[in-house]
Amino acid sequence: MKALVKEEAAPGLTLTEVPEPEVGINDVLVAVEKTGICGTDLHIEAWDAWAAATVPTPLVIGHEFVGRVVEVGSNVNDFAPGEIVSGEGHVVCGRCRNCMAGRRHLCANTSGVGVDRPGAFAELISIPMTNVWHHAPDIDRDVAAVFDPLGNAVHTALTFKTLGEDVLITGAGPIGLMATAVVRQAGARRIVVTDLNPYRLELAREMGATLAVDPTATDLGAVQRELGMVEGFDVGLEMSGQPAALRDMLAGMAHGGRVAMLGIPVEEIAIDWNQVVFNMLTIKGIYGREMYETWYMMSVMLESGLDIAPVLTHRFHYSEYEQAFAAARGPRAAKVLLDWSV
Repeated sequence: MKALVKEEAAPGLTLTEVPEPEVGINDVLVAVEKTGICGTDLHIEAWDAWAAATVPTPLVIGHEFVGRVVEVGSNVNDFAPGEIVSGEGHVVCGRCRNCMAGRRHLCANTSGVGVDRPGAFAELISIPMTNVWHHAPDIDRDVAAVFDPLGNAVHTALTFKTLGEDVLITGAGPIGLMATAVVRQAGARRIVVTDLNPYRLELAREMGATLAVDPTATDLGAVQRELGMVEGFDVGLEMSGQPAALRDMLAGMAHGGRVAMLGIPVEEIAIDWNQVVFNMLTIKGIYGREMYETWYMMSVMLESGLDIAPVLTHRFHYSEYEQAFAAARGPRAAKVLLDWSV
């Protein structure tokens, strides 16, 4: 079958033929239709320090996908050929304390689809049945392909109550943009999004931001005054991983404010811990999705009218992967999709 492979420990990817994946007794084989390019895939393609320390070669990469079931293992009873599915990208051990307690998103022995086990940038992928998610037959395939990053957005955005609250989102990447739509639907009062990219700030407005600003040009204090805020933001969603963004967020929080951090810093970040202590702030790290409450919430919110279509900015055939990755790295894109169905 055709697949996008990290063949060697060097920058670049190769579109090549690889053996079809084996299907174990507890596995589901899926014919991939659409995939999304993630920031993780960009790191692997560029072969940065994180990728070099994490990813074995050769490896089929990619973890955001939707497809159709073509075969199931002999122990699988819940899935059948022809059904439309996506897959949770974190494969857990099932036996550690957290897994046994139903807290699988906290498994310390997780392996990653397309990171240290074969991925979805291929015509077929085989994954454990416990990682497969049913979709309604009529779901938009482009949306279903990005349930993984949408799950990151939903997990982060709904970690703290946002109904009636003022929310600050730092970082208007694809997940920050989706989180904007999520908290808007969840009843946030005011939503401020910060980013340096004018194109993505415009997308943030389209996704429901009350204000979307460049923090280097507009001070957050001025934003709060413009909105008539007197006590700061109630909830912060840090999506950028940037030191200045986190420090600005902490300085702009209300007493008792709650911060959910999904952005991954590339360097250590020094913060004023007096702000955290004396303002009684809560900071919570977020990684991945809750299995499978977040998946359920995604499906329900989409049924209830959640619209993330503006985030899906580019579509390419899988053979055009070089153009697709270039677009994903560029300044005028959000979520980039690859089509494997034709």
